[in-house]
Amino acid sequence: MSRLELAGRTAVVTGAGRGIGRAVARSLAEAGAAVVVAARTGREIEAVAAELSGEGHRALAVRCDVTDPASVERLAEEAGRLADGAGGSVDILVNNAGAAHSAPVHKTELEDWNRMLAVNATGTFLCTRALLPGMLERGWGRIVNVVSVAGLTGARYIAAYAASKPAVIGLTRCTAAETAANGVTVNAVCPGYVDTPMTTESLRRIAEKTGRSAEGALQAILAGTPQKRLIQPAEVAHAVLFLCHEEARGINGGSIVIDGGELLA
Repeated sequence: MSRLELAGRTAVVTGAGRGIGRAVARSLAEAGAAVVVAARTGREIEAVAAELSGEGHRALAVRCDVTDPASVERLAEEAGRLADGAGGSVDILVNNAGAAHSAPVHKTELEDWNRMLAVNATGTFLCTRALLPGMLERGWGRIVNVVSVAGLTGARYIAAYAASKPAVIGLTRCTAAETAANGVTVNAVCPGYVDTPMTTESLRRIAEKTGRSAEGALQAILAGTPQKRLIQPAEVAHAVLFLCHEEARGINGGSIVIDGGELLA
């Protein structure tokens, strides 16, 4: 793929202040896209946007709570202004914003259940609803939803988190079916455990609840992974970038697993 295969395109990446989102924003920018870096934490996204801008890329930080329809509409408006400056429109949406929670089912509070659905599922829906019409109007668009292998399988103590992920996969497939004839593709990437702050926090909670050390907690979650390592954010970003390329237009409604073979083990 050409280094500038996305020149003239504008992308929105949610949850872009750290981890996978940050890596995706960088990958898209290096491919030539103007990138809107969105998240609730202003300090983090401003740092990412400043870093990319300092390297000569077009980047804009926009604070956004993906669970708030008004906030999502403001994100769409700000992204539209950046797109106009780039001579185009918003072409790419990467729904990466997410939250995690762990507890046995019988100890899961309704508040935590609702929060997982709101951030992971409803947030993806709201951003898709806001930006999809422009893609349909122009006859070209790419939507990539960052999900999790938890959306394809289950595990102990993550019922609320895991329940929110198949909802996104269902949304992915339905939206893909609706847009297949309009030049828009909609896909999901499903990583396993990734070396991100979210995983670090999960390891901290595991260690706290089990009495293990942080290293012991890491080894416990890696025990079922054939490669015995955490997936790197750049690996996920590479898959997202590929799905945004013109040559990937035949992939629609898919769920690409990036877990080092964990589901096959």
